[in-house]
Amino acid sequence: MAKMKDSELIKIAVVGPESTGKSTMAKSLATHFDTICVPEYARYYCQDLNNQYTLQDEVNMFFGQLALEDALSSSAKNNLLIADTTIMTIKIWSDHLFGETPENVLAEITNRKYDLYLLMDIDLPWEDDPLRDFPEQRPHFMDVWKKELIKLNANYLIISGLDEKRMENGVQAVQNYLDSLR
Repeated sequence: MAKMKDSELIKIAVVGPESTGKSTMAKSLATHFDTICVPEYARYYCQDLNNQYTLQDEVNMFFGQLALEDALSSSAKNNLLIADTTIMTIKIWSDHLFGETPENVLAEITNRKYDLYLLMDIDLPWEDDPLRDFPEQRPHFMDVWKKELIKLNANYLIISGLDEKRMENGVQAVQNYLDSLR
């Protein structure tokens, strides 16, 4: 693995199906590694949509997530940025709900690189939330995430475990990656 220059920002993306602890993991990793966590823009955007999404809403969330990540990147400390999801989520939901993904989203997915993806496993019990829609389809979405990450030739690890063990596994995955750059 190539050595990293001191000025290069390392981007870790926490991704996966609904109700797998992504936000909790992302915030915990940011705290542990003393850096910034880019929150999931869609959680703010969707609060008043009552689960009635349009393709234009997906595009709006795409631009919102990009803007949020770009704005917060300069606040990253220790050359490390933790992202609570990526724009790949827009592709997955657009394909699922509308059967298509806008070209600008597809192009940006291939351009916007993350150094490591932590794919959160579906081994956690479902937690109901007004912004969650498909509890019975988590295995399907786990498969979709794997296929999309493989298609990107992404560096990813599946993070499993309950409670503190899950957090330990996430921290260890990131630490191992950081150590491999030295």
